[in-house]
Amino acid sequence: MMNDKLEIDGSQGEGGGAILRLSAGLSILFNRSIKIKNIRANRPKPGLRLQHLLGLETLTKLTNSTLSECKVGTRELTFVPNNQINPTVNVNIATAANIGLLLQPIQIAGLGFKGRTIEINLSGGGTYGKWAPGIDYLKNVTYKIFKKSGLNLDINIQKHGFYPKGGARMKCLINPPTQKLKPLNLTDLGTVDLIQGKIIITNQLRRARDSIGDRIRKSVKRQIKRDLNIETDIRYKYVDSTSPGVGLFLWANSDTGAIISTGTILGEKHISSEKLGIMAVDELTNYIKHEIPVDNYLSDQLIPLMAYVKGTSEIKVLKITSHTKTNLELIKLFTRREYKINQEKDGSIIIEYI
Repeated sequence: MMNDKLEIDGSQGEGGGAILRLSAGLSILFNRSIKIKNIRANRPKPGLRLQHLLGLETLTKLTNSTLSECKVGTRELTFVPNNQINPTVNVNIATAANIGLLLQPIQIAGLGFKGRTIEINLSGGGTYGKWAPGIDYLKNVTYKIFKKSGLNLDINIQKHGFYPKGGARMKCLINPPTQKLKPLNLTDLGTVDLIQGKIIITNQLRRARDSIGDRIRKSVKRQIKRDLNIETDIRYKYVDSTSPGVGLFLWANSDTGAIISTGTILGEKHISSEKLGIMAVDELTNYIKHEIPVDNYLSDQLIPLMAYVKGTSEIKVLKITSHTKTNLELIKLFTRREYKINQEKDGSIIIEYI
């Protein structure tokens, strides 16, 4: 175990908040103090944003770690890990900061947690947002794969939140591993017999004669029948929320244990309901036709798990995303585990930790 402080350049790779989130989670996981400089240096507004600050503060409170004095705009910080876990943590979010991003360092750190169930109560923030994993995606894809390895996370959504006001309410439960974590092997998509979908629409957008949910659902089912001819279970739900919004999410479980998804797709004023459905199906079709068992949004989230778990882990992806590449390089600072990237004849890529 190396006890010296690890210095991390926050401008490396894609130079965004992912470096911060990953570094904080890995600091706990590998018990390594860190100093991060040039935080989000490649972004139009460099330094910590509120959602990054909240994520760090939540992880600090959860683990009784030590975080240097920080505020929005801070470009350099230190974090000294601890593993004295608080079983219950309450988080208040005054904006639409994405809850999925806030939870990322916690789900990484959770791989090394021991003991009883941990409860995180969140008030405020967004369950759906741009460039971020939606909570339904985490619940039905990411955390289902984590469970296969041995870490059991669950989310109970009490109220959805959309930009700009947020206002979500939810509870996250972490059941630490009780046995040795299992390596992952997701290199074969196998057979997909059913495509599921969830459409969340806020009540501000409810109409008497023209249902947005029904239009999106019909578009999705029509496009899947045309392109894939696979059975579907597409459902929509109108919910109370402080701000209006539409969120669409498709996923499919295969007979090999893989789960592929579109990620979170948000409704926008210039995109019709029918177009939104087509966009989602096109995304999922690309994975199925290329027999890819790990979607682009899941790959970077699995890298910390693969690097931490003993034994050989392999995943097959369509491409190496900027987040995945950043994660692979950053994790090399914390562990001596080696990874291999092999390009297959069909153009797909195998990422392997040995």
